[in-house]
Amino acid sequence: MERLSRSMTIADIKQVHEIESEVFTTPWTEQAFYNELLNNHFARYQVIEIDGNIAAYGGMWTVIDEAHITNIAVRDQYRGQKLGEQLVQEMKENALSLGMKKMTLEVRVSNEIAIHLYKKLGFYEAGIRKGYYTDNHEDALIMWVDLN
Repeated sequence: MERLSRSMTIADIKQVHEIESEVFTTPWTEQAFYNELLNNHFARYQVIEIDGNIAAYGGMWTVIDEAHITNIAVRDQYRGQKLGEQLVQEMKENALSLGMKKMTLEVRVSNEIAIHLYKKLGFYEAGIRKGYYTDNHEDALIMWVDLN
């Protein structure tokens, strides 16, 4: 099994959107990913490819000295292989190399698996965004990590 981590390209959008639709109840559109890759100079997206198929992806925006993780998703069949952990770790390293000092994200308060992963990788709880998720108005936990 060959695993490759690399920057996302336009050619990846179809598979990334499939994962997005598989994982999230309110998935981004393919057009949203095109916009991120072509028009958002703050955006940085990467994928993990296993045997030529996109298994996971993650994205972040880098603004001034802060990185904001926009999304992380792992295709169902590849769960439990630490791909999410690899992505977050690589995004942290990438953000640091770009001069970012801190990184933040929002996560559903019910997503205990993700919260545990983020804490393992040094993130701490910093607040709640009430009703953040549009599908069910669930609160989001705001988490931060210092990158230096």
